[in-house]
Amino acid sequence: MTSIGKPLLDLFRIPADEPELAVAQYRALSRQVPLLYFLLIVSSLAVSFTFSRLAPLWLSVWLPGALCAIAGVRAIQWWLARDRSVTAEQAVAQLRRTTRLAALLAVSFMAWGLSLHPYGDAHAQGHVIFYMGITVVGCIFCLMHLRPAALLVTLIVNIPFVLFFGMAGDKTEKAIAVNIVLVSATIMTILMTHYRDFADLVRSRRDLIGKQIETQALSDENFRIANLDALTDLPNRRRFFHDLEQAFAEAREGHLRLSVGVLDLDGFKPINDTYGHATGDRVLSETARRFENVCLSFADAEADIYRLGGDEFGLIVRNPVSADALADLGRRLTDAVRMPFPVGSTHAHMACSIGVATWTAPIQTAENLFENADYALYYAKRNLRGQTVLFNEKHAAEIRTQSQIERYLLSADLNAELLQLFQPIVDLATGRVLSFEALARWYSPHLGLVTPDVFIPVAERAGLIGGVTRVLLEKALREMQNWPEDIGLSFNLSAHDICAAEGVVRLVAIVNASGVDPRRIDFEITETSMAHDFVKARQSMQTLKALGCHLSLDDFGTGYSSLSYVHRLPLDRIKVDRSFVTDIENDSASKIVRSMAGLCTDMGLKSIIEGVETPEQLNRLRAIGCDMAQGYLFARPMPPAAIPGYLAQNIEATTSRAV
Repeated sequence: MTSIGKPLLDLFRIPADEPELAVAQYRALSRQVPLLYFLLIVSSLAVSFTFSRLAPLWLSVWLPGALCAIAGVRAIQWWLARDRSVTAEQAVAQLRRTTRLAALLAVSFMAWGLSLHPYGDAHAQGHVIFYMGITVVGCIFCLMHLRPAALLVTLIVNIPFVLFFGMAGDKTEKAIAVNIVLVSATIMTILMTHYRDFADLVRSRRDLIGKQIETQALSDENFRIANLDALTDLPNRRRFFHDLEQAFAEAREGHLRLSVGVLDLDGFKPINDTYGHATGDRVLSETARRFENVCLSFADAEADIYRLGGDEFGLIVRNPVSADALADLGRRLTDAVRMPFPVGSTHAHMACSIGVATWTAPIQTAENLFENADYALYYAKRNLRGQTVLFNEKHAAEIRTQSQIERYLLSADLNAELLQLFQPIVDLATGRVLSFEALARWYSPHLGLVTPDVFIPVAERAGLIGGVTRVLLEKALREMQNWPEDIGLSFNLSAHDICAAEGVVRLVAIVNASGVDPRRIDFEITETSMAHDFVKARQSMQTLKALGCHLSLDDFGTGYSSLSYVHRLPLDRIKVDRSFVTDIENDSASKIVRSMAGLCTDMGLKSIIEGVETPEQLNRLRAIGCDMAQGYLFARPMPPAAIPGYLAQNIEATTSRAV
């Protein structure tokens, strides 16, 4: 195709490749084409009336009547479709039909007009010239948004008109033909300019809308990223508190009942540390999927799950039917987590502790409601691990009590108020005391004697445990200087002591400053405390081990993935939790303790059995082959002043037994 031919063909092209332009053309034409047909029909009927007595009826009446009927039908169709929404494909198809029909009607009306001309007198012939010259101008302007149709109508009507009157007419008609050429050229120039401006306007609007869509899409994506957890595709912490604030406002206005839950996975960190972060991510994603399925299938409330961070999830429950429904939802969620997770060629197991709080009128802020749920979770993890706890008045009283304890702890003279009792750890084979475990007590001038199970958790939550550990360890090491050189000390460490950067540094400094041989010190660490940051905890333990201290894993068997800890930590001893000793006379409990003792033997570790209270338990433990024991059977926790006398009695008893 030549360089000239292609531009000429483009003039007659329907913009199928520009859907926005095609739709815009259709909308403009839907209001202009009915006017075109109205103009054509009225003008044609006027000419028909002029020639009704001059030309044959078929030519002056019936033929224009048929053509006007066709034009009328099309006018009605366009008028009825003027507000109809169409697709780009429909618009292109309609534009093509209109172009073809415009050309056909132009040929028909042009031929009809020229056929009438010979039958008329001067006035009638002038009417034909006026009809063909002026009517086509009106039609062209009505078709200005459909360039191919306008061009075809112009060419189809004006070329025969100019040739007919320019060659066969008189001077006046020839002058009119020349005038028509000039007018048509002017109109076509205006038409081309207008169409170009119209197309440019549509394109610029399209580009503007495209940019707006792109901007909105970018804004939506940013909003999604800001409010969606990238790993699990759950709404994130930010979205949780945003939705909680909105729901809380609705609850205060009486529009809904609201409950909030906090979920924490028990045993996830060992999986993450043992199998790697990639596996941990897959487990979290699978957990999120299970939580979503439970919430979607729960019929007694509208429940939404969120990921708050790490292995912690949030729950917003709208319009729960009852407390029992909340407990049922919690049970379903915990059951979902208890199902095994595929990890390579094996399976990993976890549990889930949940705290739930329901809004009541005294709760003033969404933050208070969340704190209540968080406390219920804390209570579950300490007392009912793997279960759901609904916040109640008992917990509210505990919070008030703990707030009071925290307030007094902040103002306490820890050196004066913190006390220690000591309980012996005995060699089961000889009965000789090997060491003492330091047990903390706090004597507050305001509260009296406070046991460690009460004030230690408060100190941990308030960030005061570092100071408490420092005072207690310094006091215990000073007491050790009064003991025989072969008597050791067992001292409990918190999660902060082994997971915080400054914790182990402080411990090393205290031990070095005490002058006590580090080999006499046994630091006890629970599985729960290591779960906060296993990698950091292991590094801290390795530092203490390098110092010469012994390390014990406390409360063995009560956490998750215990074996994964045992073989990866620099341990010397394992303390078996007292819960396994209570029913040791039962065969199943005895087998569990026996397997634990056997595990210690196989791994070169010493076993310490806690909670021994009866001679029968002692005999069973000796028969099993356990190494050491601790409990009321040997002695209750005693003040430092009672230790020399107790040791003397122990030496005398073991000596007489040996003799």
